[in-house]
Amino acid sequence: MEAPGYLSVQRSTDCFMDRLDRQNSETTLLRRLLRLLPRFWQIMTDTLGGGPVKSSIQMASAPELPHTNGHAPQFEMGRMAYDESGCEEERLMDNVATKAHKSIPTTDRTLDDVHKYWNFKLLRCHLWRSIVVIFFQNKTNLLFPFGPAAAIAASWNMKHGWVFLFSLLGITPLAERLGFLTEQLTFYTGSTVGGLLNATFGNATEMIISIYALKHGMIRVVQQSLLGSILSNMLLVLGCAFFTGGIVHNRKDQTFCKGAAAVNSGLLLMAVMGLLFPAVLHSTHTELHAGRSELALSRFTSCIMLIAYAVYLFFQLKSHRDLYECCNEGDDEGGSEEKDSPHLKFWEAIIWLAILTAFVSFLSDYLVNAIEGASKNWNMPVSFMSVILLPIVGNAAEHASAIMFAMKDKLDITLGVAIGSSTQISMFVIPFCVVVGWIMGRPMDLNFHVFETASLFITVIVVAFMLQDGTSNYFKGLMLILCYLIVAASFFVHIDSKDDDSGDV
Repeated sequence: MEAPGYLSVQRSTDCFMDRLDRQNSETTLLRRLLRLLPRFWQIMTDTLGGGPVKSSIQMASAPELPHTNGHAPQFEMGRMAYDESGCEEERLMDNVATKAHKSIPTTDRTLDDVHKYWNFKLLRCHLWRSIVVIFFQNKTNLLFPFGPAAAIAASWNMKHGWVFLFSLLGITPLAERLGFLTEQLTFYTGSTVGGLLNATFGNATEMIISIYALKHGMIRVVQQSLLGSILSNMLLVLGCAFFTGGIVHNRKDQTFCKGAAAVNSGLLLMAVMGLLFPAVLHSTHTELHAGRSELALSRFTSCIMLIAYAVYLFFQLKSHRDLYECCNEGDDEGGSEEKDSPHLKFWEAIIWLAILTAFVSFLSDYLVNAIEGASKNWNMPVSFMSVILLPIVGNAAEHASAIMFAMKDKLDITLGVAIGSSTQISMFVIPFCVVVGWIMGRPMDLNFHVFETASLFITVIVVAFMLQDGTSNYFKGLMLILCYLIVAASFFVHIDSKDDDSGDV
């Protein structure tokens, strides 16, 4: 009968731990104790017999394993076994144990030291993995260096056109990564709350740019950039999603939940009503108190719109939650073949969201300060830059997400990203900016002027007609894209009036 040496104990421990892994056991402490058992056996046999005990059969049949990278053979066997298992976390634990065996003396090695060493190594590996996921796993991350380039260009007093361009390119990957991080949160919060988070943090770029513009008194930039975000989401983002989804699934019409789409269309029409009356009141010169009635009406309407949006959240998340969950369940059944897994943990996603939001805030200051100078350098209207260029960058996350879900035949999530984002901007972000301007002493109102309000009204009507039958195809997407090109050309030749520019109340 064989003498139970170190290698036999190692093999027995590995087999038992593999059995625990196959049973999805959560006994982490037991795993760690079992992993230390062969080492304790070696220490005990070295103390009693002067060396590790081996049977004659083992000594005759098992050749001496060469040392690799200065590690003991038994540790190499353990590492090879876990490499074959494909379990990343177990391989990480084994590598940490190998390095601990090499660097920590046997006499000073205690359970507490090993536990602390493992925790430090695991923390460092998790941090490096999250950095790789955020900064090195997307092609748009090649634009990250333009962020520091914008700061350098501003400090060297370069032309505003360069500062604006560098800031615009630097914000693009940040906006896309914000969308990615909110998608990671959906794995932990569910589809309905995740869609709301996606729309919220997808609009974080627009909100930050708007607050900085309000701080500098650039009210028309705020109004036009928010209007452009709505137009971009409803025409360009949704059109590209319908078009690509229709090309991929060209043998059928894709379907979505008409009930949720009808609710969003109603909210968008309510937002158009809120913007229409201040513009008509101003253009017809029928104000009761010239210069004050329009602003008072805007602030009152903004409070009503915020209340309506709060009730909508209750409607979506509580009272009529089944309406949205049924839609999401239908998407899950359609895409059951592709089950994704989160790349980041919940708190990692939250921390990175805060860090990237701070970066967006940093670049937004340069962007807002350079927009008027860039307009003069490029001989391009500020209205075109605010309505077309800024929203395309801010909607990068929504654009990528909507197209991806449409290609996977998950149109309800696509509508939640595109139409849901437009609804949130019109019913929450715009009234919120009016209230913030009120607090800051800026006359931010809902008078977006007749030309801009008419553009929004026509857009809402066109999209509502496209959504009424609950189906989509590539031709509907193409029509929406062409409508956006018409809107873009209209703003390129539009001269914005200056009568409502910045000023104090």
